[in-house]
Amino acid sequence: MKQKPTLTFWQIWNMSFGFLGIQFGFALQNSNVSRIFETLGAKVDDIPILWVAAPLTGLIVQPIIGYLSDRTWNFLGRRRPFFLGGAIMASICLFIMPNSPALWVAAGMLWLMDASINISMEPFRAFVGDNLPSHQRTSGFAMQSFFIGTGAVVASSLPYVFTNWFGVSNQAAEGIIPDSVKWSFYIGGLIYLAAVIWTVFSSKEYSPEELASFSESHESSDASTGADKQISPTISLRTGSILLIIGILLNVWFWLEALPKELYLFSYGTMLVGILFLLVGLMKKSNLSSSGFVTIMDDLLNMPSSMKQLSVVQFFSWFGLFAMWIYMTSAVTSHIYHSTDTTTKIYNDGADWVSLCMGVYNGVAALVAFGLPVLAGRTSRKVAHMICLVLGGLGLVSVYFITDPHYLLVSMIGVGVAWASILSVPYAMLAGSLPPHKMGYYMGVFNFFIVIPQIVAAALLGFLVKSFFGDEPIYAVMLGGGSMILAGIMCLRVTDVDDYMGIKTR
Repeated sequence: MKQKPTLTFWQIWNMSFGFLGIQFGFALQNSNVSRIFETLGAKVDDIPILWVAAPLTGLIVQPIIGYLSDRTWNFLGRRRPFFLGGAIMASICLFIMPNSPALWVAAGMLWLMDASINISMEPFRAFVGDNLPSHQRTSGFAMQSFFIGTGAVVASSLPYVFTNWFGVSNQAAEGIIPDSVKWSFYIGGLIYLAAVIWTVFSSKEYSPEELASFSESHESSDASTGADKQISPTISLRTGSILLIIGILLNVWFWLEALPKELYLFSYGTMLVGILFLLVGLMKKSNLSSSGFVTIMDDLLNMPSSMKQLSVVQFFSWFGLFAMWIYMTSAVTSHIYHSTDTTTKIYNDGADWVSLCMGVYNGVAALVAFGLPVLAGRTSRKVAHMICLVLGGLGLVSVYFITDPHYLLVSMIGVGVAWASILSVPYAMLAGSLPPHKMGYYMGVFNFFIVIPQIVAAALLGFLVKSFFGDEPIYAVMLGGGSMILAGIMCLRVTDVDDYMGIKTR
C-alpha cells in the first residue's frame, strides 16, 4: 500500500483558496443581514428569531451533504461538485438579498443563502482530509484559517470602503437597502464564485479506489472501535421515550410560565431528539436497519472516541466565541464607554471601536495561521490548541479590567490567536481519527458542536445576564473567556491519533 504524496505550498494554497469566497459570503451575511432586516421593518426583538435560520440550517444541511459527498464520484470528483453547486446558489442569493422587496423575502433568502454556503463549506473540510497526508493536515487547515481571516476582514469592510473610498451612498429611502450594501453583496457574490471555481479547476481529488489504496490505516483504528456498531432498538426506544417525556414536561412548564422564556428552545430540542430516537427504534423493530436514516443515526451515536473528546472542546470554544459576538458591543459601550443610549455619540463611538476590534482579531488570525504548524510541530497539536485557547480566554476576561479602549486591541490579539487555532487544529486532529469513507459525514456532524453552543448561548446567556449578572453584559463576556480556558484545559485529554502513531505533524 502506498502513502499519499506530500503536496507543495501552492497545491495546498489552490485547494484552500475557495474558502476565501466562502468567508466572503459568511462575513457579508453576518455583518449586514441584521441591517437589511431592520431597513425592511423588522423590530429589534424579532431579529434573533429571523437569525435562527443560520444555526438550524447548518445543523441539518452539513451532515446530509457530508453523507452524500462520501458517496459521490463523477467527472468533477467527490467533493468538488458540492463546492461548485453551493457556490452558484450562494452567489445568486448574494445578488438577490440586498434587493429584497419585503422582510419575508429577505428572511427566506437568508435560509437559502445559509444553506448554499453550508453546501460549499462542509465538503471543503473533508477535502483537506482526503487529499493531504497526516503530517500536512495542520498546514492544510491552517491555510483555510488564513483565507477565513483574510476574507472576513475584507468582506466586512466593503460597505465602509464603498462609502469612504468610492463615494457610494450609505443612505437610502425608507425600506430601501443602501447602494453601499448592494455593491458589497454584488462584489462578494462574484468573488465567492470565482474563488471556488479556482479551487475546482486547480485541484484534483483521489478516486475512491485510490483512497482505499493508501496505507493510512491508523485513520480508521479509532473509528472502528464504535462507528460500525449498531444501537439496539430497545435502547433507542427507551432513550427516545425518556427524552420525549422530558421535553413535553419542559414545554408544559414553559406554557405555564414556570420555565423562563429564554430556555424554550431546550424543550422543543429535547422533544425533537426524543422523536428521532423513537423513529430509529421503530425502524429497527421493523427490520429497516439498513436504511440510510438508521445508518446515519448509528454513525452519529457511535462517533470515534477522539471525535467525542474534540466535540467537548469545540462546544466550550464556540460557546466562548458566541458570548463575545453576542455581547461584546453592549459590554464595551456600557463598561468602558459608560453609555447604553444608542442615540448618543459616545455609544456609537464605542460600537464603531468594537467593529474595528473585530476586524483586528480576524486579521491576527490570518497572520497567526502560518505559525500554528510550527507551534504544533515543536509541541503537539493538542498542546498548541490549548495554548491558543487559553490566550483567547484571557483576552476575553481582560476586557473587564480595561479602562482605556485602545487596550482592547491587545485583548483581541489573544482572541485572534484562538480563532486561528479553532478554525484549523481541531479539524486536523479529527481527520486522523476518521475512516476515509465517512470523512464527509463526520466532518458535517462535527459542525453540531458549533451550532449547539450557538443555540445554547443565545438561549442561556440572556437569562443569566438578566437574572444573575444584574443586566451587566461584561460578565457574559468574562463567562465566555472562562469557557474558552476550560476548552483549552480539556483539549489535553484528547487522543490525537496521528500523535499517538508517532506522525510528525505540521
